[in-house]
Amino acid sequence: MEEIRNNKNTTSSRSSFLNRSFTTVYTNNDEKPPQKTQNLERTVSLRGNVVKKLCSVFEPPKPSQEQGSLFKSKTLKSTESTSGSSLKSSKSIDSVPVIKLLGTEDRIVVYFTSLRGIRRTYEDCYAVRMILRGFRVWVDERDVSMDICYRKELMSVMGEKSMKNVTLPQVFIRGNHVGGAEVIKQLCEVGDLGKLLEGFPKTKGGYVCESCGGVRFLPCGNCCGSKKIFDEDEGLLKRCLVCNENGLIRCPNCCIS
Repeated sequence: MEEIRNNKNTTSSRSSFLNRSFTTVYTNNDEKPPQKTQNLERTVSLRGNVVKKLCSVFEPPKPSQEQGSLFKSKTLKSTESTSGSSLKSSKSIDSVPVIKLLGTEDRIVVYFTSLRGIRRTYEDCYAVRMILRGFRVWVDERDVSMDICYRKELMSVMGEKSMKNVTLPQVFIRGNHVGGAEVIKQLCEVGDLGKLLEGFPKTKGGYVCESCGGVRFLPCGNCCGSKKIFDEDEGLLKRCLVCNENGLIRCPNCCIS
């Protein structure tokens, strides 16, 4: 019986000890959280103040009403200037005269050179001629290097001042100036060149003139290409008035005046 009583006392003492520990822990937990929350609130408030100061340092100042009005006036002036420049550019584009080659409203005219002194120019001329021949239309090819009259024609149409910036070849379709090699290549790639060439007479594939071989010029039959004629009456050599400066005449089958 005594042992049983001792056991009961020990269990009751243990339970009371545990209850006391629980109560002390519980009371301690009840007392400490308020201090932690207060500390957290203080740290958050301090951090908030620091963040506000940093924002005030790095943020640009807000424009006042006067600055805003000045900014608006500047933007209005800039828009007016841009609109004015666009109007000027449109006027300048509209004022550019259209270049026309009179007397060629029924054909395609190409001014080019057959000389190979400048490789890029020769390649551009050859490319444009091949592109136009691919459409099998008759083209009035005017070689500037073979006859100086063609060069004078192009200078009179394009203008002597602008001729310095003009490169060969130059293409005219129905009397209107189209452009050079880059323009013809772009029109061909896009597919608009075929539309511009509609209505022109077609030629046979691989056709070559039998008289000149496609060169468009023949040696002068009057002076045999020497550019000089002996005048029997005066006994002097005179300049042949039939051929050009190279002693050539235009092929009557290929070249149409």
